[in-house]
Amino acid sequence: MRITGVEARAIRLPRDIAAATGTAGSPTVLAPGALDYRWSSVYPCLYSVNFETALVRVSTDKGIFGWGEAQAPLAPEVACAIIDRLLAPVLLGEEIGGPGDIARLWDRLYSTMRVRGQTGGFMLDAIAAIDIALWDIVGKAESVSVAKLLCESPETRVPAYLSGLARGADPGPFDKIKVFYDTAEPDEFFAHAPAHAAVDALWRLTPDTALDFGRELDRRGAMWFEAPLPPEDPLAHGELAGRIETPVALGESYRTRYEIAPFYRANALRVFQPDLGRCGISEARAMAERAAASGIEVVPHISVAFGPQLAAALHFAAATPECDLAEYNPNIVAIANRFLSAPIVLDGTSYVIPEAPGLGVDFADLP
Repeated sequence: MRITGVEARAIRLPRDIAAATGTAGSPTVLAPGALDYRWSSVYPCLYSVNFETALVRVSTDKGIFGWGEAQAPLAPEVACAIIDRLLAPVLLGEEIGGPGDIARLWDRLYSTMRVRGQTGGFMLDAIAAIDIALWDIVGKAESVSVAKLLCESPETRVPAYLSGLARGADPGPFDKIKVFYDTAEPDEFFAHAPAHAAVDALWRLTPDTALDFGRELDRRGAMWFEAPLPPEDPLAHGELAGRIETPVALGESYRTRYEIAPFYRANALRVFQPDLGRCGISEARAMAERAAASGIEVVPHISVAFGPQLAAALHFAAATPECDLAEYNPNIVAIANRFLSAPIVLDGTSYVIPEAPGLGVDFADLP
């Protein structure tokens, strides 16, 4: 079958920013102002007061279509413009019949801007959306779930950890949680942070402060130490990982096997966290294979996401032997489920993997 249509759509939904503070997409209080994009009061990051993402729908001449999604919490129109102007013309008329065609098309899409410096960022986010949609199409064409395309006997459930627990909130049945280092000083954070939790520093520390912080996490038996240092520095992460017992967790910033390779060479991580809205299913698999060869645990990063991105992460998790956990942001899943014809389901503290062909998601409505 041949690709006949590629439609990209920016999604922007207003949300209660006060209620969302401390969760995915707005982990701390944001700077005051009238603009939609505002700086965090603690992290060196810009956040939106809205829920934002970029969807893509890829159609074929056989009437089969696939949904994809880019991780686009800021300016989703950029990823959509890349799809419309650069990627759609490459795809139209191309044959799509199996995973081999997805790999061929990924290479072609990546090569469209390779020598022009666009080997990451918005460009790869847009490619990730297309990649997810192509896996959805192939699964539907073969009448199997994406998880079964990836693995002969995938898991039917994947345990979840609770992410972005607001300070003082009840974790309910979850015994595995992640919290943000959300205070100005570490002493204040450790005064209220639960022991044994994973801690996300969102790249805010220096090598010296990260070492002290990490040794305190060692004493507290933390699950892992996520994104401790600026994401461009593999050697500093490798040195830190070699000097603390708590596993260093990285991955959401890196979209290809080429970007993550220096971190493997530096022995900089023990938990790999691919974000499927940034790397897509194809590159997540490639990067996870390298993780498996190094004995590294795989835990997909799930932040601001709509249905296709959530489902892609779950199918990937179910089909990856080194993956025993997936991230659960209750507010994010609730937003996605408002528009899905069949919701993403959490049974107790485990995700239920969609069984329908492809991703197993479709929209009852779109905003």
